[in-house]
Amino acid sequence: MREESFRFLTSLVEAPSPSGFEQPAQRVFRDYVTPFAPVTGDVMGNSIARIAGGGEGATRVMLVGHSDEIGLLVKFIDDNGFLFFGAIGGIDPQITQGMRVLVHGRGGAVPGVIGKKPIHLIEPKDRETVVKMETQYIDIGAANRKEAEELVRIGDPVTFRVGVQKLHGDRLAGRGFDDKAGSFVVAEVLREVSLSGKELPVDLYGVSSVQEEVGLRGGTTSSYSVRPDVGICVEVDFATDQPDLDKKQNGDVGLGKGPIVPRGANINPALFDLIIDTAEREKIPVQVTGIPRATGTDANVMQISRGGVATALVKIPLRYMHTPVEVLSLSDLENAVRLITATLYRIGAKEAFIPS
Repeated sequence: MREESFRFLTSLVEAPSPSGFEQPAQRVFRDYVTPFAPVTGDVMGNSIARIAGGGEGATRVMLVGHSDEIGLLVKFIDDNGFLFFGAIGGIDPQITQGMRVLVHGRGGAVPGVIGKKPIHLIEPKDRETVVKMETQYIDIGAANRKEAEELVRIGDPVTFRVGVQKLHGDRLAGRGFDDKAGSFVVAEVLREVSLSGKELPVDLYGVSSVQEEVGLRGGTTSSYSVRPDVGICVEVDFATDQPDLDKKQNGDVGLGKGPIVPRGANINPALFDLIIDTAEREKIPVQVTGIPRATGTDANVMQISRGGVATALVKIPLRYMHTPVEVLSLSDLENAVRLITATLYRIGAKEAFIPS
């Protein structure tokens, strides 16, 4: 991966952006994309870039990846200055204990830790019990409620204090790859198209959406506003090349083997075939999975926006989803960019995606 793209990926992932508080990451997205395509925003906080092509009446294509990450939110401050919190998105309460965090207050980020009773003081019968989220608390070092309230407010978002970490080879670990990896791919496709010098046959919109983790909200509103004929959502999916996952349930999917292209009710068959044919022509490795029902992604709401949209998914294999140590392969990101970019130049009339 080129150095500038890697710096963008790192900045995007490390920018705090729990659902409803995405603008630090969205500013990174907008600053990077603006030289390649004009970017507008909306009241939800979505960032929408456009590269016009194809002339009047061209097929309108929307790419979308969401910029929000899971996180925490301050709900209560007790008399001793401890912060009690709730989850933004799906968080396993087993992973939060003992974590370093940042509380994003009006004066800036406040460091803290999620404390717990020492194991020495826990009854043996309780040591195997998961500590519920509502009983956990953040210690920012405040001596009392007054001191704490000088630094944080009810409703402040909280992120895990971890950044991007290079592992062996081209593997990266970090928080928020779900789904800032998708926003990254959308931005890189816009860059590739802009710098290619080739005229697009479609009218292209690239969206970094918000609030996916709490109900696909930004994907819903941006799809309604853009009014695409064709939509490709860029997401992450469970890599099953770790010891404790069942391939019979989630498919045979591994890091570094290419992006995932699902089939199922959420996917337009003609668009799926076009993507797979493009992968074969361009010699881009892909992995196919089956999703029998609606997907829990922005593709779900995009498909049923207005009168319906021909929708597909391109997904990045990811280990340890919704933890602070998500792991992916850079080659999968790069191949997703190649695949989507090549596909865009082969999309014709929107009528081609109407089932016959």
